[in-house]
Amino acid sequence: MASAIVKRIDPQTLNLKEQVVSINRVTKVVKGGKNLSFSALVVVGDANAKVVGFGVGKAKEVPSAIRKGIEAAKKNLRKIYLLPTTIPHQVLGRYGSGMVLLKPAAEGTGVIAGGPVRAVVQAAGIPNVLTKSIGTHNPHNVVKATINALEQLRDKNLVAEMRGLTLDKM
Repeated sequence: MASAIVKRIDPQTLNLKEQVVSINRVTKVVKGGKNLSFSALVVVGDANAKVVGFGVGKAKEVPSAIRKGIEAAKKNLRKIYLLPTTIPHQVLGRYGSGMVLLKPAAEGTGVIAGGPVRAVVQAAGIPNVLTKSIGTHNPHNVVKATINALEQLRDKNLVAEMRGLTLDKM
């Protein structure tokens, strides 16, 4: 499935909240020994504007890696379609061997999600949703699968227009 062209969203106009999903210590073996560095996976989002993005940063120190991850995430923002209290329909996002199932939930249910999925869903501003992470537990793949699932959410009017039908015919 080809990815749609995403219109660039200006992060300056948004009230973004950052959340670090994972920090990984990585080493590169060289002739003189081991070079130690850190990799940070960060999710940013604006709950009011229904915008979410993720980024990865690498540096010799943890704060620098997190700062780079935030900058990368701000360049990777996506607008998602939501109902006022939940998502419009059930959706399955995939990335690599990771799959994330998102299901609409009734008012008052809250966010039923774990780890990386919870970070993305809360950053996007979804108050009630049921989720299930299937396959890999790799945080990078789970975050990307969750973003993929959120991008698949569509409005009834938009789907009817794409199919060339009226709402009562669907």
